[in-house]
Amino acid sequence: MNSPWRACVGVHVGALTLEVELASEGRPVALIGPNGSGKTTLLRTLAGALPARGHIEVGGRVWLDSETGLDLAPEARRVAYVPQGAGLFPHLSALDNVAFALASSTGPRLGRAARRRRALAQLDALGCAELAARAPSSLSGGERQRVALARATLGDPTLLLLDEPLAALDATARRTLRAHLATELERRALPAILVTHDLRDVLALDARIYVLDAGRILQSGSARALADAPINDFVAEFFAAMT
Repeated sequence: MNSPWRACVGVHVGALTLEVELASEGRPVALIGPNGSGKTTLLRTLAGALPARGHIEVGGRVWLDSETGLDLAPEARRVAYVPQGAGLFPHLSALDNVAFALASSTGPRLGRAARRRRALAQLDALGCAELAARAPSSLSGGERQRVALARATLGDPTLLLLDEPLAALDATARRTLRAHLATELERRALPAILVTHDLRDVLALDARIYVLDAGRILQSGSARALADAPINDFVAEFFAAMT
């Protein structure tokens, strides 16, 4: 079972006001909803990139508490975040991008050669070791997402935030990485939040689902529960393959 986390947060960004309450209950969480509903804003809020009010607690440690004035900086939260654009360091090779996860880890200090060996093994596990020496600018969108996912899952983050990490991949690569991610999360009991538009991602992770729309949670539960009683047409269409 993953480390539990819970969040009750509010944030205002542009025309969007986000007011949500959600918790992991020991399982990966999937966020679904139409474009512009606040999914990415929620991930950035949890990562500490946006000023917010409320309460966030992960693994028994409080990150945000408006009542006491506590608001941990992003680096203190030790979140691994894979944005839609991959977020790779442009001046580092693919290998050194992945190895960076170990340089910033709280685990035993490793030398550069040891970090690079482990990074190469992680790239190999995701089927992209041949990308090791290449610069991010020379990679396709799908290749960048693979490298970003390798970096995010190599270190020891307290929470893994994934914003459509498989969307840029072809069907074969999606199946492979979806299975790898599900295995990795279960093996390491790593808490994760996944934004996705693909039912297969939700089912592979056995995720608890939150439906977000206009900055509010409309419905939550298992895939089966939401398929049986969808709150609106979006949810009904998302789970249509299960009915």
